[in-house]
This record gives sequence, C-alpha cells and structure tokens, in this order.
Amino acid sequence: MPNILSGKKTIIGMIHVGALPGAPRYGGSFAAVKKKALLEARVYRDAGADMLAIENMHDVPYLNRDAGHEITAAMAVLGHEVKRVSGLPCGIQILAGANVQALAAAAAAGLDFIRAEGFVFSHVADEGTMNSDAGALLRYRQRIGAGHINIFTDIKKKHSSHAVTADVSIAETAKAAEFFLSDGVIVTGAHTGAEASPAEVRAVKAAVAIPVLVGSGVTLANLGRYLAAADALIVGSYFKTDGRWQSPLDPARVAAFMKKAAGLKK
Repeated sequence: MPNILSGKKTIIGMIHVGALPGAPRYGGSFAAVKKKALLEARVYRDAGADMLAIENMHDVPYLNRDAGHEITAAMAVLGHEVKRVSGLPCGIQILAGANVQALAAAAAAGLDFIRAEGFVFSHVADEGTMNSDAGALLRYRQRIGAGHINIFTDIKKKHSSHAVTADVSIAETAKAAEFFLSDGVIVTGAHTGAEASPAEVRAVKAAVAIPVLVGSGVTLANLGRYLAAADALIVGSYFKTDGRWQSPLDPARVAAFMKKAAGLKK
C-alpha cells in the first residue's frame, strides 16, 4: 500500500467543521456547515496547501470511541465535497477516537487518510479511558476493502493523562505503533494549539522508519524548525483569527504561512 506522505514535506490544512446534526451545539442548518467547510477548502487550495483534513471539533462534548450514525454520514458528505472542491488529497478525524467511523466515512467519501487516536497502549482522555484499537481497526480496514486509506496515529494523545504509561517513552510508543502497522505517527502538545516538544519530534523521527507528523502548535514562527524535523505538519489553530481554533479562518495567515512553507521546501 503506497504511503501518501512518502518522499515529500507536506502541509495539511485542518478544517474544523461546524457542529453537526445531533451535537449539542448544532445550529440547525447542515447547508451552512457545508458552505463554511467548502469556503475554507478553497482558501487552503488557493494558498497552496498540500492536503486537507476535516474534524468534528465543534461536536463537544465528545463520545468515547463512538459517534452517531448521523455524524459519520455528515462527515462522509463533507469529506467528499471538500475533496471535490479542493482537488487535494483529504483525510478525516472523528472525535473522540471514533476511528472505525472515520474509516467508514473515508471509504464512502473516497478520502485518502484518517487521523486515529488511541491506536496503541491505554490512556485516560477527558472522555474517559481509551484502550488500543489497532488490531480491530486494521481488520476492519481489510474487511471493507479500504487498504488504500492511510491511518496516521496520535501517540501520547493530547487532552489526556499518560500516567499509566509514564514508563514508556514517546519513542517506544512510536515504535509500538509502527510495529502495529501505523502508516505514520503524530506528535502533539498537551492540548489543541499547544506546541509539540521539538525534542520529542526528533526522538520519534530517530526511532521509526514511517512518516512523522506534528499535530499541534505549528505557527509561522516555528514552521522552519518543525518542517526540518518532521515529514508533515497538521495546522489548524494558527490559521484562525488570533490563533484560536474556535475563530474564523484568516486567509491572510494561511497565505503568509504557505508562502514561507513553499520557500522552505525548495
């Protein structure tokens, strides 16, 4: 199975789609949610993003390892439309840790990757305890004929306590994910928008042969450092007004970031 990240530095623009049907903050118009997502997709495309990803960040509070059928269906529709409009490779994450649902939506929508939480080991997230789902998830991917969809996996997941696995380094966690057939490992900070530890990124990169992604805290100021150390950067919060993930996308921030990234990748 080809890895979509092989051999190139990649910037993945994150679209935090609006609250979806069934979520407490859903506003009643799926058409409005889709319109906003497609607007952001066009901004990213025009600025030169390499790939896109969609995430149901506004569906708080999240279920643990679950999402309603309405969420899975909505994300499939949004993913299909974002990829169609942008013409870019696209991935999906469904919170919290709803990796099977994300894979189902990605397969239906013709997407290229998913971002999966809780792939190896156990941790205590703010949704509750999550155990490894690598075995079940990869068997599901095989069963539905979705082997072409890459699975990029968070290690030492943000918004979580890792006291139970404190004696397992992030490098060893990455090795475990690689052994369990992850297509790429994601290093993050402690919470959304928080910078990942550069030392941890370097340690993970030295420990595994699969791609390493930085999944939070990338800004215009630290772009060069992270781009040099990792294979791909997932950027969402920085692209919003004042760098807050809840705020509207700021096209000027996106354009300046992508221009600098293009220069660094030459």
